Amino acid sequence: MKIDLTDTTASKVNKALVRGRRAIGTPAVGMVLTMVIVTDEENAYDSIKAAEEASHEHPSRTLVVIKRHTRNPRERTHPRLDAEVRVGSEAGTGETVVLRTYGEVSEHADSVVLPLLLPDAPVVVWWPTDAPENPAKDPLGALGQRRITDLYTAENPMEVLDARRRSYAPGDTDLAWTRLTLWRSMLAAALDQARAAVTSATVEAEADNPAAELLARWLEARLRVTVDRVVTEGPVVTAVRLGTADGEIVIDRPEGPLATLTLPGQPPRRLALKVRPTSELIAEELRRLDADEMYAVALRGEAGEEVPQHV
Repeated sequence: MKIDLTDTTASKVNKALVRGRRAIGTPAVGMVLTMVIVTDEENAYDSIKAAEEASHEHPSRTLVVIKRHTRNPRERTHPRLDAEVRVGSEAGTGETVVLRTYGEVSEHADSVVLPLLLPDAPVVVWWPTDAPENPAKDPLGALGQRRITDLYTAENPMEVLDARRRSYAPGDTDLAWTRLTLWRSMLAAALDQARAAVTSATVEAEADNPAAELLARWLEARLRVTVDRVVTEGPVVTAVRLGTADGEIVIDRPEGPLATLTLPGQPPRRLALKVRPTSELIAEELRRLDADEMYAVALRGEAGEEVPQHV
């Protein structure tokens, strides 16, 4: 069911949500969190689709904030809120409200979002593109326990990565880091099998890839070795090589969803290492809402304390 509201208020949006739930026979609110997506019209469709797919695992109320600018100069300062309320099959397993703000409403979008948050439920704020320089101090970001950005959408990802390091606050995370989960799991499993001290490390990836830089910093922090960066044609991270006294530990994925794991004294084996869609990355981030300490370690490139030689 879809309800369109023009020049409306947050109170009327809430009433439309109640009316929509009753119309489809589900008056009880069964969502476990509120997801706030701050995006533009160009990226709204893909972002909403990813959130709706993730809602099958995490039923949520999704609030999509799109700040609009009218072409008529006389109306640019006129405050207005348009909303599109989706419930039932139109919104995955939760509810979706698309909020289009104009004029002064865009400058105070948090005042519109705040009354629509689920009571006593966690809030996650996601910027698919154009994230603020300091997400934790952004008016919308301040509403969330978790704040998700994506370095892959930045024009200069390495500069933004350093800005993220300087502005990091508990609750921040980035999808460039989430994309490394399978790599990190396989590297940890490989080191558990090899049981040898790592003396050198290399990360091979396409140029200016933020996930590769985070992976290199994480390895430096956890293994206490210098990690060499080698530029390849990609796509994304193509290989990680860890040197030991017994030989190299190598995970090599030149292309496609399969990688090859090589351990000293053992035959190579094939591993599934696909590039996951955004919906899977968001679903993973919603499984834990506490601070991502390992992301902080990867951002800073330092563990802050002595750690054993395993990841």
